[in-house]
Amino acid sequence: MTSLRSVPSTGDDAPRVADDVGIVVPDLPASARTVLIVDDEAIVRDVIARFLERDGFRTIEAEDVDAARAQIEREAPSIVVLDILMPGGDGLELCRWIRSVSSVPIIFLSARGDETDRIVGLELGADDYVVKPFSPREIASRVRTVLRRVEPRVVPAARLSFDGLTIDAGTHDVVCDGRPVSLTAREFELLHFLARHPRQVFSRELLMDRIWGYHAAVDTGTISVHVRRIRMKIESDPAEPRFLQTVWGVGYRFVPPMSASTGG
Repeated sequence: MTSLRSVPSTGDDAPRVADDVGIVVPDLPASARTVLIVDDEAIVRDVIARFLERDGFRTIEAEDVDAARAQIEREAPSIVVLDILMPGGDGLELCRWIRSVSSVPIIFLSARGDETDRIVGLELGADDYVVKPFSPREIASRVRTVLRRVEPRVVPAARLSFDGLTIDAGTHDVVCDGRPVSLTAREFELLHFLARHPRQVFSRELLMDRIWGYHAAVDTGTISVHVRRIRMKIESDPAEPRFLQTVWGVGYRFVPPMSASTGG
């Protein structure tokens, strides 16, 4: 069901998911960008859609996995907001399918706040994870933040080259030991950020702020999961990484085997 409603101002009688929280993210032009909202609860879809449409996004909705697949194939959304628990198959199953065919950003919604569930979602390739009950304003902020991170933009160096590893910011291509490496948008952002600051150590909190665009109230394991996924893809021995190294008790750093060179 495609939703292009005219959104009235919200009042006391408006559906409410949780109290609004103030996550400040720079406003972005939202025209021509489509958000797919996948949740079996109509009221949840409606509340999220209202806040996103107020920001100028186009929204489409799906109440189960089959409807979501059809919408993705038909509409090619810019981002997917996906509930984990749904009838007709769960969101984790849908996430696996999406990642097999697309790199579209995914934000998980879940009533499960357990760290293990968050890690599973992130391991499958989700870009963010929000625990219910949530604020619809927070969801809108997260959507803007994720899209801001994956959209093309001018960067100081289009290509970073190291011994056995090339990172091209212009094309989002990564080549390791002569083979192309497939990274999600967030994995690329994290790797590229660390590689642009070789040998500098960054805490998890700082990386959440720089890459995800906000401070996490608790350590969700987001950074650790993404670092582990990147290591599996670029390190010959992920247990003894040569590029992405852990500084215990502090954070992570990128250590180039040789000095980086840049190119256009």
